[in-house]
Amino acid sequence: MSLRICILETDVLRPELVEQYQGYGRMFEQLFTRQPIAAEFRVYNVLNDEYPGDDEKFDAYLVTGSKADSFANDPWIEKLKAFLLERYQRGDKLLGVCFGHQLLALLLGGKSERAHQGWGVGTHRYLMNAKAPWMSPQVEELTLLISHQDQVTRLPDNATVIASSDFCPNAAYHIGDQVLCFQGHPEFIHDYSRALLELRQDSLGQEVYRKGLDSLAHEHQGSTVAEWMMRFVAHKPQGRSA
Repeated sequence: MSLRICILETDVLRPELVEQYQGYGRMFEQLFTRQPIAAEFRVYNVLNDEYPGDDEKFDAYLVTGSKADSFANDPWIEKLKAFLLERYQRGDKLLGVCFGHQLLALLLGGKSERAHQGWGVGTHRYLMNAKAPWMSPQVEELTLLISHQDQVTRLPDNATVIASSDFCPNAAYHIGDQVLCFQGHPEFIHDYSRALLELRQDSLGQEVYRKGLDSLAHEHQGSTVAEWMMRFVAHKPQGRSA
């Protein structure tokens, strides 16, 4: 029996990228089809006020990346926060990437803000800080494609850091068996990151742009994170019934 995942899409792609990449929801679907655990997906774009109905049941809710600030108070962000808090309080599993990673940290007692480190782009390497049964295959370091200028600067009290770097100390975290979040983009591919860098070249500045471009020579482990996510959703803690 396959897992059912609700993807809450929090952005639309830049017009130049829509034809090739469609949207973040579609990029996640393509990513997850390459991992070994059977899953099916429904995508809802919350910018367009799309949400699942009360009768729809999911094993987890995934919040995508966005160019919006997680700490902004736009009406659609406030509505999304209320929706996610309700899901958290009833015990549903929540997954977050980039904007989603920051929003869930903020919602559950942490802090997200514009990072003094500036833009993070290209391929980034993190040290692993924790192990868990669902983190299979195991890695000593984690490499992901990134694109962010905001960061989680304080985690919720009950969160455990999974991966970190000097540039991004709270790069990944989990809260028990319920919340799992990553600052990096497992759904990105090198060509998409390269296209984003080209489009943002002027705002990034030449040094950040060039370093980001050069870093794309390195592979990334988005498929590993995708497998961790699905294993996390499928994982049933000992002593608890399904």
